[in-house]
Amino acid sequence: MIQKPQPGAPTRLTSQAMAFVLAGGRGSRLEELTDRRAKPAVHFGGNSRIIDFPLSNAYNSGIRKMAIATQYKAHSLIRHMQRGWNFFRAERNEYLDILPASQRVSENKWYLGTADAVTQNIDIVDDYGVQYVIVLAGDHVYKMDYEVMLRQHVETGADVTVGCLTVPRLDASAFGVMHTDAAGRIVEFLEKPQDPPATPDDPDRALASMGIYVFTWSFLRERLLADAEDPHSGHDFGHDLIPQIVADGSAYAHRFHESCVMNGLETEPYWRDVGTIDAFWQANIDLTEFLPPLDLYDNEWPIWTYSELTPPAKFIHDDEGRRGQAIQSLISGDTIVSGSNVHNSLLFTGNRIHSYSTLDHVVSLPGVDVGRGAQLRNAVIDSRVQVPEGLVVGEDPEEDARWFRRSPGGITLITQAMLDRRAAALA
Repeated sequence: MIQKPQPGAPTRLTSQAMAFVLAGGRGSRLEELTDRRAKPAVHFGGNSRIIDFPLSNAYNSGIRKMAIATQYKAHSLIRHMQRGWNFFRAERNEYLDILPASQRVSENKWYLGTADAVTQNIDIVDDYGVQYVIVLAGDHVYKMDYEVMLRQHVETGADVTVGCLTVPRLDASAFGVMHTDAAGRIVEFLEKPQDPPATPDDPDRALASMGIYVFTWSFLRERLLADAEDPHSGHDFGHDLIPQIVADGSAYAHRFHESCVMNGLETEPYWRDVGTIDAFWQANIDLTEFLPPLDLYDNEWPIWTYSELTPPAKFIHDDEGRRGQAIQSLISGDTIVSGSNVHNSLLFTGNRIHSYSTLDHVVSLPGVDVGRGAQLRNAVIDSRVQVPEGLVVGEDPEEDARWFRRSPGGITLITQAMLDRRAAALA
């Protein structure tokens, strides 16, 4: 857990840093949820978007210079930035730049990889006048003070510091794994190894990359320019730059548990890649627990986002068999639960849940209308979906798979296009 700076402590190093957020990926494993939006723009937690987490971490850490590289279907992401992150003031030396792939280098050259996204904007980073650059993925959910990681970077004199999760060794083959010595220096980087190396202090644990990198800007700038001239490079941090620096430079691992933000109720560091339907559903449902593993009620480390002006949620009808109620659930503003039962579910803004329906372990994105008598269980409902009266989901796996997307973990994804095809077939 982090330690808060004491009064009179030196200025935070993050005041000399910028955050460069990579938010251009589609996130194809989220299937139809990313048909109209990039993965970082996907809704999460009732009011937020996924990208709000790395941006909030940066802001709460003291970073006031940020750049967001976008590419795939970026409109909803850019609109969210304009509405929810427009409080930066240039007169206070605060900047947030949105950097779409815009053929700035060549008329036929979009961002070729994560490193190339920074390379194509070197002149913009130069204008910030920063000493350090923290490269962040825009699609993970966690709370972290980057100041702690930056401080380690400076103290070790590293060329790059890589944020790492401590995971069970046998599970680490799904990640890029850092093999380190006792001092934390990375001696080998292995991409999805069959036999992951253990940490020096625990034979059953391994260090997996979080996709978070800290560089001194002058060093990174030089490496990016050299990488741009290499015709054999994929121009990617994880596949190209980091392995090269491990081989011929000084790379150190930073363990997430040293800088994670926990308010005392959270019992262990929480980080999630919500890149599949199952993971997205589970991370949202986690928030409904009595003691959620990720606390969104922590006012000392708020998750900043676009705050819509909405009326409060409302629950109506109190008749036997027709009682508007929600149990162990999160209900966002402008939602009306009308004579229906909601259990262990998360409803985003503007939902309408009509009488005699039941929602059990459902994640319902903004603007969903659930018709009378619908019975929904273990489902994710895309935004602005009109669920027809009497629809039953979650009882018959074969019937669910006939009309909807059913995940390996048994979660049903419902979109309006799927419902339209179903209605046409049944007409």
